[in-house]
Amino acid sequence: MAAVADPSYRFIRTPAELEQFVSRISQEKILAVDLEADSMFHFQEKVCLLQMAGNGENVVIDPLEVNDLSALAPMFKDKDVCKVFHGSDYDVRSLYRDFSIEINNLFDTQLASMFMGQRETSLGAVVCNRFGIQLDKRYQKKDWSQRPLPVGMIEYAASDVYHLIPLARMLMDELEEKGRLDWVKEECDYLSEVRPMENGSDPLFLRFRGAGRLPRRNLAALEGLLQYRRKLAEKKDRPLFKVISNTALLKIATEMAQTPQAMEAARCLSAKQIRIYGKPLSAIVKKANALAEKDLPTYPRKRRPSVSPRVPERIKIIKAWRDRLADGLGLDPALLFNKALMTAIAVKKPADLQALRNVEGIRNWQVKAFGKEVLTVLSALP
Repeated sequence: MAAVADPSYRFIRTPAELEQFVSRISQEKILAVDLEADSMFHFQEKVCLLQMAGNGENVVIDPLEVNDLSALAPMFKDKDVCKVFHGSDYDVRSLYRDFSIEINNLFDTQLASMFMGQRETSLGAVVCNRFGIQLDKRYQKKDWSQRPLPVGMIEYAASDVYHLIPLARMLMDELEEKGRLDWVKEECDYLSEVRPMENGSDPLFLRFRGAGRLPRRNLAALEGLLQYRRKLAEKKDRPLFKVISNTALLKIATEMAQTPQAMEAARCLSAKQIRIYGKPLSAIVKKANALAEKDLPTYPRKRRPSVSPRVPERIKIIKAWRDRLADGLGLDPALLFNKALMTAIAVKKPADLQALRNVEGIRNWQVKAFGKEVLTVLSALP
């Protein structure tokens, strides 16, 4: 198997160099984009490199030195310029968070590969499958905020956008042939609108997996533990998971372990962690134990609307149809209709295409391609 040749690239570290690059590609109609961030190494993650390819050139932009990327914003927002990403969700959120960059006309080659029926859709797997080229992934989990960056890391970053434009063109042609290009374009339009989450003043437990199953007193303990870890991570400038794991905090809150000895007995933390954090964590659990009932937090529950007892049977029949359809198309069934959408359809039981279009979460391409089949399945239900 061929190894990827190091693509030639230009390393941009000044505003003047960025302006020159923008001028050179101003007439381009398709650009490849990728980025590298430092979420594995710092409390407040940030974009550390931005890679772009187009007009026969490949650039790596250093936003830690060129801290104003506003010159790129019009290009990203231009609906006539296709921006090609691979696995764009994180990138779209990060570009908006750090630089207020909004994206129009996005094309995601990972999503496109999924709609072509590929099971392995990492960039390495897709490039290997399509071009017989093995991408070097040795720097994937390195700290991209370090400066100066080793040349090998910059070359690695440049190689990630090197194949995206030919890959995108290949996928567009194949999707068009199968009648699925509009499906992917609509999904990409939704992807381009994702935004980073903001904590605000909401309790941290609202975004913690497993919190909804805890009793109120345990929930109070968990919130205290999460707040403590957040302050500690910010002080140490480390990611939350590298300070204390989610699993450990959930176990402490579940067990209501209010002494270091109790944490050790329940195997909540390592001996080293207990030695460092045992006392402050114990104090948090004790404080939660001492709270009056009226002061305990409540996990918000959405009240489930009253639905027909026949809904589960409808879901089962819709799922069986969906699975047969997906099998015939060679696609992951969830790509066509996910569980939430099937449930919404079963609850509403639309009688015509307009009613189907009004079902929350449904896409235009799903109605256009499969709407009549959905209605036929529903009409056959007792």
